[in-house]
Amino acid sequence: MIIKFRLTIMNFLEFFVWGAWLISLGGYMFNVLHFNGRQVGSIYGTMGVASIFTPALFGIVADRWLNAERVLGVCHIMGAFMLLWASKLSDYGAFYLAMLFNSFFFMPTLALNNTVSYIILERWKFNVVKDFPPIRVWGTVGFVCAMWVVDLFGWKESPLQLYVSAGTGLVLGIYAFTMPACFPVRTGPKPSLFASLGLDAFILFKRRKMLIFFIFAMLLGAALQITNAFGSAFISDFAKSPQYADSFGVKHSNLLISISQISETLFILTIPYFLRKFGIKRVILISIFAWVFRFGLFGVGNPGSGLPLLIFSMIIYGMAFDFFNISGSLFVEREAGIEIRASAQGLFMLMTNGIGAYVGTYISGRVVDYFTVDGVKDWHSIWFVFAGYALVLGIIFPIVFRYKHVSSPATRYVSPH
Repeated sequence: MIIKFRLTIMNFLEFFVWGAWLISLGGYMFNVLHFNGRQVGSIYGTMGVASIFTPALFGIVADRWLNAERVLGVCHIMGAFMLLWASKLSDYGAFYLAMLFNSFFFMPTLALNNTVSYIILERWKFNVVKDFPPIRVWGTVGFVCAMWVVDLFGWKESPLQLYVSAGTGLVLGIYAFTMPACFPVRTGPKPSLFASLGLDAFILFKRRKMLIFFIFAMLLGAALQITNAFGSAFISDFAKSPQYADSFGVKHSNLLISISQISETLFILTIPYFLRKFGIKRVILISIFAWVFRFGLFGVGNPGSGLPLLIFSMIIYGMAFDFFNISGSLFVEREAGIEIRASAQGLFMLMTNGIGAYVGTYISGRVVDYFTVDGVKDWHSIWFVFAGYALVLGIIFPIVFRYKHVSSPATRYVSPH
């Protein structure tokens, strides 16, 4: 039980580091650093750039040369220094570089955190499928707690949010070195660099069904980054209006947005039922139209009389995120051959968190700039454009994605979280 508690602490801190700045940094960049939409989008896009390269590269290091817990610790310590550097900057170019280097070190820790957890649980003879989810859910709790801390202390538009993240990262980096050793696996033939990078999974592109699925994985990955980059900035912008300046939503935008993460933990539990009942095609379609409502409700909501619409949008986020990201991962697991399952999951993450995230932040930043006149953003039009984007995907997807679901009581889906 002690080792499970230690892993719980590790998972809590892992996502606390991210939650301290991921949602609120956009408002800080807009309102304090006075970056434009393209610049804010490009800085969030650094996570997409990093996700294309460094998770696989650091994974190879942990597989072949260094203990996984040590690689995890080094990445968090280096990432913390990058955030401390960023906290001192106001120039866009320098700030971009600092956040890019932070992403290079932080994004691999998402996979390394899981790897360390799996190895330790297996060594202590625990059932990973049964025992890891209750540990991993504390990661989401950590993310929400970080958002609340930054909000309640008034650090949403302050570089102090980066200090909070950096301090937690340093603590976690040191803590990781105290975890049980996760030695590299040196037995058996070493996989080729091509296989280690997940490139052997590109053979799936030869199948029309999978090619279309991965294209939509990229397009929906773009939708996720839109809300990460601009959700908090959108709500905080209402502070410029006397009508909303003192409203709860404006003063505590992070608390409001944290409903999204809480909803996410609840919708995960419904995925097995929906997959058995409706199949992957309909579940993904539900996800796409959930994004339509997510963006559309942002377009019509406000922190005053429209607060219920914003809250409903936060709740819908859980369905929009989980029904594609988690269900999509399970679909890839089932469709890929056993010899390329790990590579296929890497390809799925590459398309969503890598290419998709980069494309989403690049284009969405330009949309925000297009609807900004003399520093005033037309958020209604911005969100309706994003809703229209998701609606187009929802119309095209069922036409081009051919997949017949066979409902069976025996069909079992196990969430990887």
